[in-house]
Amino acid sequence: MFHITDSKFSSSNYEYDAKFINWPMLYILENGKKAYVGESNRGIARMAEHLSKEEKKVFKNVHLIYSQEFNQSVTYDFENRLIEYLTADEKYILTNKNKGIAKKEYYKRAYYNNLFPELWEQLRKKKIAVKPLEQIRNSDLFKYSPYKALNESQFMAVEHIIKYIEQDYERPIVVEGMPGSGKTIVAVYLFKYLRDCEDDQGNPKYKDKKMALVVPQTSLRKTLKNLFRHIDGLMAKDVISPSAAAKSKYDILLVDEAHRLHKRKNIVNMKAHDDNNRRLNLPKDATELDWILTQCKCPILFFDSDQVVGPSGITAELLDEKLEERHQKRMAAYYTLSSQMRVIGGNGYIKYLKELLYSKPDKKRTFENYEFKIIDSFNKFEALLQRNEKEHGLCRMLAGYAWPWISQKNKQLRDIKIENFEKMWNNRTENWVHCENAINEVGCIHSIQGYDLNYGFVILGKDIRYDKEKDSVVVDKNQYFDKNGKNTATDEELDQYIKNIYYVLLTRGIKGTYLYVCDQALKEYLEQYMETYHN
Repeated sequence: MFHITDSKFSSSNYEYDAKFINWPMLYILENGKKAYVGESNRGIARMAEHLSKEEKKVFKNVHLIYSQEFNQSVTYDFENRLIEYLTADEKYILTNKNKGIAKKEYYKRAYYNNLFPELWEQLRKKKIAVKPLEQIRNSDLFKYSPYKALNESQFMAVEHIIKYIEQDYERPIVVEGMPGSGKTIVAVYLFKYLRDCEDDQGNPKYKDKKMALVVPQTSLRKTLKNLFRHIDGLMAKDVISPSAAAKSKYDILLVDEAHRLHKRKNIVNMKAHDDNNRRLNLPKDATELDWILTQCKCPILFFDSDQVVGPSGITAELLDEKLEERHQKRMAAYYTLSSQMRVIGGNGYIKYLKELLYSKPDKKRTFENYEFKIIDSFNKFEALLQRNEKEHGLCRMLAGYAWPWISQKNKQLRDIKIENFEKMWNNRTENWVHCENAINEVGCIHSIQGYDLNYGFVILGKDIRYDKEKDSVVVDKNQYFDKNGKNTATDEELDQYIKNIYYVLLTRGIKGTYLYVCDQALKEYLEQYMETYHN
């Protein structure tokens, strides 16, 4: 199916064949450490062009990839895929720019989708690639890669943001999006795009602009630092904490998960927060959002008010208030990521979840190719988790904070007891999803927010139940044990936070979500609108 020719890049003695002169093809330039992926319909001439450019002279080998099945739509598509997968494969640091990578439909794309794994396996046999595709797909380097082919909504967002920056450099920008709409992907893509962007003379357009990507969550921040180490032109130090942003002036700050920026409320390190406020001459109750707006000319905030899960989070009302307060002369530009790209159930599934938690559906719905079911036995729940983990990988059990974390101080204790099973909370919050024993533990909101799973197994604890008299889903604050999430919150706020927590947990699974429900009345309510799993 695929013919791969290996040659020295500096040589002009390529295998002579008409296919290398006038046929759509792919190529990989590499020197053992760095690589560049391209496509062309005049392969040999393209190699001569590359050899004349100084930045390409670092490469020693070229791998020309030909197939009689290729047309230019296919090679454009496969070029994007090779860039995306080779980046996460980690054998090479990719030197490609990410300008213009977007998902495009073309004739018989489904057919060609099935051919790409064959090409990848040939590259592995030649040791040009290393890891299996499934292993790469489950990695964070793949999921957050700046070489992701953007969907239409994401690509339009990037184009609008670039336009806003060029037209009004000091204008704040807010990018709103539901779980799975790709806020982090767009943030990483945009950062790489700005670093690569050139003017008409080929000079870096934003070379003199000080930029950083602010990530409030420690675990995700470490993940993205590691990603940036593997991308040419990016560095781990480009990914910073809100506290680091308070210590220096910036031209552009992209703030991922801006709803996770902290207010001075129920936070662990109050002294450090107060020190930053004093350093910036801000009032004592100033927030991390104030630090961003004070230190940056052009803040780009990726935000979802429905993912605020405690009193320290930034609500939509507070965001609007701060933007108006600090940028009265320059109104913020808003853009919405409208397409759901994580969960196969799509936007319809997200909408249905909101109805189940916050209101009530008008009818029962199912979602094509997406498993959304109740499991009425914890034994079945555990067995299916373990089976799916072996088959697909990246399956985890999650729960609302409906049990105290007693194992935090004594690892011999078990936090969660259901039926005849005993489980521990996550042994860490940083990178818990990928740690060795995660499959045997239960992840809380702080260990999973921002991450994807293949299948989510969600326990609805006794902090959420169904009130038959009110005919609605309600929360029980006496069964909610996150002190920082509970203290200072009103009953109304706590109702919102706990439902938001379950909303986030129920949107982690790419291929499916299974529920185990502790409250019998809630289980009966949900069974009206969901299928029950039968082994």
